Amino acid sequence: MNKTTDDLIFEVVNNFLLAIIVFLTAYPLYFTVIASISRPDMVAKGYVFLFPKGLNFEAYSNVFQNASIWIGYKNTIIYAIVVTFVNLVLTIPTAYALSKKWLYRRNIVMWIYVFTMYFSGGIIPKYLLMTSLGLKNTMWVIVLSESISIYNLIVAKNFFETAIPNDIYEASYIDGSSELKTFFVMALPLSMPIVAVMGLFYAVAQWNSFFDALIFINKESLYPLQLVLRNILILNQQLNMNSFADGQAEAMLKKAYLAESMKYALVFIASAPVLFVYPFVQKYFIKGIMMGSVKG
Repeated sequence: MNKTTDDLIFEVVNNFLLAIIVFLTAYPLYFTVIASISRPDMVAKGYVFLFPKGLNFEAYSNVFQNASIWIGYKNTIIYAIVVTFVNLVLTIPTAYALSKKWLYRRNIVMWIYVFTMYFSGGIIPKYLLMTSLGLKNTMWVIVLSESISIYNLIVAKNFFETAIPNDIYEASYIDGSSELKTFFVMALPLSMPIVAVMGLFYAVAQWNSFFDALIFINKESLYPLQLVLRNILILNQQLNMNSFADGQAEAMLKKAYLAESMKYALVFIASAPVLFVYPFVQKYFIKGIMMGSVKG
């Protein structure tokens, strides 16, 4: 089929705009990588733009010399796995149940869930609750404090309502299956796309989370990676301020440059595992989001 002039103009403009969007999306991550392996003074002076300047791995060396980094990695991996599993166990069956029109007072139950998405007790009641339950300074305060996302619940509920034909459920009932068996044998295998999406959402959210740990955990042996990285950055800033107070201008400047490079190294260290895993679940991610979206 011959393309008209209007079609060619549209393709050129469309590709140009897509290229700009890709650049704006990918460049910050690319810059983070090249800045983390460039000389700190080159980064601070703005000489690093497209390629690294003065290849230097001192930032990574300083970061990985800190033993707390490895403890944080171990804790975060454990938290991400356990939290994702618990959240999926709570989200998927709840979404399946709420997708059933015969569920007694379904709309009221759903309204209660949605209400908590907009209104909560706040930090102080949450802190008092976790403390009274004896969960403070334990792994379980991270696991149970945010055990379900209402947004994810709504997406999963819409998936069960729209993506799986009701005829499949009726055929299962005719064969004599109970509701529990229908869920495990029929619904759950067909809902793998949304399970993958929910797992990705929960895992990424937990990987990037540090606030609950900051509030509820005082033991360094239980710190997640994000909290460890935060403490390293704060410590570097304090060291720079001390150098300035002591009149060590040259040492202060060198440490400031190194701290700037370490920021980029820390960002890449924290993001690398998620970036590595995402391509393997991308196809499920797209399919699950489209099927679980709210349809008008």
